[in-house]
Amino acid sequence: MRRERIGPLSVPVNPAPVAWLRLARARRMVRAALAALRIPSLDIFRHRLFAQFWAGRMFATMAVQIQSTAMGWQVYDAARAHGQTIAEAAFVLGLVGLAQFLPLLVLSLFGGQAADRYNRRLILTACIVAKALIVLGLALVSNMGPEIVIPAVFAAAVSAGIINAFMPPAASALLPMLLPREELPPGIAWSSLAFQFSLIVGPAVGGLLYGAGPVAAYLTAFALAAFAALLMFVLKPPAQEPVKDARTIGMIVEGLRFVWSNKIVLGAISLDLIVVLLAGAVALLPVFARDILHAGPSELGVLRSAMGVGAAAVALWLAVKPLRTRVGLWMFGATIVFGLATIAFGLSQYLWLTAAALAVAGGVDMISVYVRQSLIQLATPDAMRGRVAAVSFVFISASNEFGDFEAGLMARIFGPVLAVSLGGAAAVVASLAWMRLFPDLAKADGFEPELQR
Repeated sequence: MRRERIGPLSVPVNPAPVAWLRLARARRMVRAALAALRIPSLDIFRHRLFAQFWAGRMFATMAVQIQSTAMGWQVYDAARAHGQTIAEAAFVLGLVGLAQFLPLLVLSLFGGQAADRYNRRLILTACIVAKALIVLGLALVSNMGPEIVIPAVFAAAVSAGIINAFMPPAASALLPMLLPREELPPGIAWSSLAFQFSLIVGPAVGGLLYGAGPVAAYLTAFALAAFAALLMFVLKPPAQEPVKDARTIGMIVEGLRFVWSNKIVLGAISLDLIVVLLAGAVALLPVFARDILHAGPSELGVLRSAMGVGAAAVALWLAVKPLRTRVGLWMFGATIVFGLATIAFGLSQYLWLTAAALAVAGGVDMISVYVRQSLIQLATPDAMRGRVAAVSFVFISASNEFGDFEAGLMARIFGPVLAVSLGGAAAVVASLAWMRLFPDLAKADGFEPELQR
């Protein structure tokens, strides 16, 4: 034991409390430094279950982004190589989105009631395992020629649509079980940050790996998905609240009735649907990269990552300074800027300008996602979260996957540049119209139900 002199005497000093006090002082200094730098607090990761969920979602999303980048380039390039025009090949990309959307549309409400009735963790794990097997199948056939690859991609899209009917409701309903209620909005911001980080890294890695061949991209995605499935499988969340009426149709009707009666939730969900359906153009990025900007798969990865860069920057800002007031106006302002950024993307002839426009679109979309998910999660009882999430995801998928088909169809009719520009303008008009249709949403001042009016 160390001894310390006090005057003429020396007394024994236990080093353990001294070390503990120094460690505590160091922690306070680190927190003060983070606050001074405006770096978001990492305190939320003291919840081990949330940290594990966060990592699993990040790796699973990264796998999907690598896969999507490889699939999009492979299908479009094969279509162009077989003599199809730009508009015709763009329509093929739209059909891939339609193939993914149709099974999701049919099954999503059943996925929502499954998330409320059965173990959400096991549903989520099974879905990620299934996605890993899909991408492994793509790796096995990717060098067999377009006559095999293109049908395989469509089969993968249909399979992904089936899986996505069950996976997002389970994940969305599981997240609030892992955090105290008061920490849910920052938890949503951090969860979105994991998604956006994957949206940055995944496409960039996918584009680079595709340079070595599609097999390298698909196998990397398989490895990431397998690791994500393992993280979810060993997760031990609290027991979920049992439902009172376990009849399938009754549960679905109850969920639909709740969404229809809550105008805040209905307005937030439908606003996202109409804006992204009109202005979403991610499916056309291979068209712009290859035939408008005259770039390759690596540049396609950069463009797909650009939206993630903007969204991640805004997610960090929201984690540092969460929105607390005037949340409805923030959401509408974000969707209007999203439409304007889409117009700039459609008209751009330069890679850097296109990437900048996509980054702005990704940033403001992050605001919309943050507000929408916070409003929905805090307004929904736990026993109904899976069904409400399923309804929400039907709308989201209608705007994303069906939006991909709509973008491909409009590109087939008007050409890609005019189609994207008109879509952005229509999104601005729709946002202004929704402010009139859902005044309660526009006036929402906070996330808790008592503050939404």
